[in-house]
Amino acid sequence: MPMNPRFGYPATADDYREKARAHLPGFLADYLDGGANNEQTLRANETDWARIKLRQRVLVNVDRVETKATLVGQACSMPVVLAPLGLAGMMARRGEVQAVRAANTAGIPFTLSTVGICPVEEVQAAATEAAWFQLYMIRDRSRVEALLDKAWAAGCRTLVFTVDLPLPGMRHRDFRNGLASTGPRSRVLKIQQLLSRPGWLWDVAVRGGPLSFGNLSDAVPGASNLDAFKEWIDTQFDPTVTWDDIAWIRQHWRGKLLLKGILDVEDARQAVQVGADGIVVSNHGGRQLDGVASGAEKLPEIVAAVGSQSEILVDGGVRNGIDVFRALALGARGVMIGRPWAWALAGGGQAGLARLLASWQQELRLAMTLTGVTRVADIGTDQLDRSPQAEFPKAGE
Repeated sequence: MPMNPRFGYPATADDYREKARAHLPGFLADYLDGGANNEQTLRANETDWARIKLRQRVLVNVDRVETKATLVGQACSMPVVLAPLGLAGMMARRGEVQAVRAANTAGIPFTLSTVGICPVEEVQAAATEAAWFQLYMIRDRSRVEALLDKAWAAGCRTLVFTVDLPLPGMRHRDFRNGLASTGPRSRVLKIQQLLSRPGWLWDVAVRGGPLSFGNLSDAVPGASNLDAFKEWIDTQFDPTVTWDDIAWIRQHWRGKLLLKGILDVEDARQAVQVGADGIVVSNHGGRQLDGVASGAEKLPEIVAAVGSQSEILVDGGVRNGIDVFRALALGARGVMIGRPWAWALAGGGQAGLARLLASWQQELRLAMTLTGVTRVADIGTDQLDRSPQAEFPKAGE
């Protein structure tokens, strides 16, 4: 049974989700929680991790269990990255700044979205470890170049390029709430939801302003207006993007390059060929094409195909440190998490996110202890309880 969102000590991502929903205007809460169409893939992202059983081992010397890892050359306290999240600065006052501080305290990377609220310069000024930067391909290539230059000048050295958004998915919750539509009725719907959350209005909208799209404020007319921004961004999604454009990005970015949104073996092989340093196995959190496979389902075959040639991360439905362990056992080098960090930030601020990350690290440590491994690098399919119905291929098989 979920905890009362106003009392007690939140312990899990679901606890923080309850607190977040009590704090956020409805359209922001559903923006976080929702997926595409009937949300079949959204649900599968979580349930498919839960089907993976671990192999418990006992009487192994696990006195010194170490969760440290290295992701694209960066030392981390555990193999977890805060994924890019649009509108994250609306989840709490200057949300991306609070999130990067919590991530730095926890010793893991933070990824800033192109459509975040806080500009990259503000985020990097608050960081003690350089943030990663996420980018979409938009029609205005000069704007893409300007964003790459902006991120590099601010100190970002890892680019996460999202490849699964030629058009936005059909997110029915956003339409019902007025977030995915424009006009007078949409504005009235959002105003009603805002007025029902006076605490959010004061803390985030007033004290945390300006709520503009910081990285695009010089390019988007009315960047502080959600309707105006939506009209602009709808014209900038580019369905003509091909692998040649990724090669162009590779030429223009001097740092590490990860392609996020790979869900097919052939695409994974192509990502290696164009020079990506790594890929993120992802279906965009179930927010793009409903009915596709989960990251947990596709991860093993992609690892088997290119795991020896590329650094593979995965996202989608990861809800605790045990899910992190499951992903590592299936061959991922690390995971990206989105909704859980946003729920914790909205429900408990920087301190809440720091507590959730500490809890996940302890859950990962306990999973390692009770499966008999002491190093992240040693986690593999030997730590899975394989049934006759499910085989998990290793890289190179």
